[in-house]
Amino acid sequence: MLQPVLLIVLGVFLCIGGWQFVVWQGETRDKNRKYRAASACALEKGKPLLIAGGPWGTKRIRYWLKMPAHGNGDVCLDIDRRAIGNHPCGVVADVTHIPFSNKSFSAAFASHLLEHLPDVDGAEQALAELSRVAEAVFIVSPSRQSIAAWIKRDHHLWVWQDGKSIYLEQRGKTSGKIKERVIVE
Repeated sequence: MLQPVLLIVLGVFLCIGGWQFVVWQGETRDKNRKYRAASACALEKGKPLLIAGGPWGTKRIRYWLKMPAHGNGDVCLDIDRRAIGNHPCGVVADVTHIPFSNKSFSAAFASHLLEHLPDVDGAEQALAELSRVAEAVFIVSPSRQSIAAWIKRDHHLWVWQDGKSIYLEQRGKTSGKIKERVIVE
């Protein structure tokens, strides 16, 4: 009698694992596509590329295995020195107060960063700063389909980009209000 129950439980776990693998692949494809677009923008305009949220993240294993989450860019900015690693143009700074002049960069690429900000106002400030220092902004965030995105305690926002529109929603709020910030290129 126990065997059929175990097979059902195993089948459910395999289905959920397969679904999460497909979600992860989609997120990875989106991240790589946006990074390539940001890099192409920088190359085309002859201005540097800003990576907001260091390529290494705060998990040391990426650094040890030499597997950055994405390319380095010309300048990498993060609030945590570990996320920048030994990047030659790494800057420790808050994304809500970027220490560069207006339109210093052709593009800014922010991967898995905005959802960690405490509220929509902070994310709007970060987007305003990214838009101020870069001509184009590319945002990548976890999908609502990702179980990991739901259970991470330091994910305070849902963030998604559709063309030039970036949407922000506070997690855990019942109001259902979604703020939209339009990035003008």
